[in-house]
Amino acid sequence: MALLNASLCAIRFPTKPYSPSLLNSAPLQVSVSHHLPLLNAKEPPLRLGESIAGTGLLALLSASLFFSDPALAFKGGGPYGAEVTRGQDLTGKDFSGKTLIKQDFKTSILRQANFKGAKLLGASFFDADLTGADLSDADLRGVDFSLANVTKANLSNANLEGALATGNTSFKGSNITGADFTDVPLREDQRDYLCKLADGVNTVTGNATRDTLLCN
Repeated sequence: MALLNASLCAIRFPTKPYSPSLLNSAPLQVSVSHHLPLLNAKEPPLRLGESIAGTGLLALLSASLFFSDPALAFKGGGPYGAEVTRGQDLTGKDFSGKTLIKQDFKTSILRQANFKGAKLLGASFFDADLTGADLSDADLRGVDFSLANVTKANLSNANLEGALATGNTSFKGSNITGADFTDVPLREDQRDYLCKLADGVNTVTGNATRDTLLCN
């Protein structure tokens, strides 16, 4: 914003008292210093009100972008960095082999997502949809599967030691060959269902799937 500084002008007033003849004999003289830069006539000065309004609009726009950007609204947490993993549609996304300790996948859609061989210790899949996801060979110790849909998932040779599967968690149609369910709290109907499918031995822990499910 360009403002005309009062120091640009040297104003000389007559030193005699006011009289009608004074206006004719000693007119007001204004001289502008030639040593100061001139105003650019091509750029009209910006009014103060316009400047304030523009600043307010920019602040409002920035705020709206912050709250509308899901990446700024949620952080997945964990070593996957700032990428959003909570409450998102991550259908088919490839997380295979990644270290995702304590990663937050709460309420996310993870249909056919690939977690093969991933390290997911303490991660949260609370109320997430893992239908058809590949969790084979994954380290799922301490993972929260509460209310999660884990139907038709591949859990072969996965280590679920100490994982949570409370509430309405469903493993219907999943492949659990060699999976380790040590200390996983399951509803009796889920345990009975999984015992009908249980087979194999986990290659990492050496535990038989049926034994970890406490099948009769």
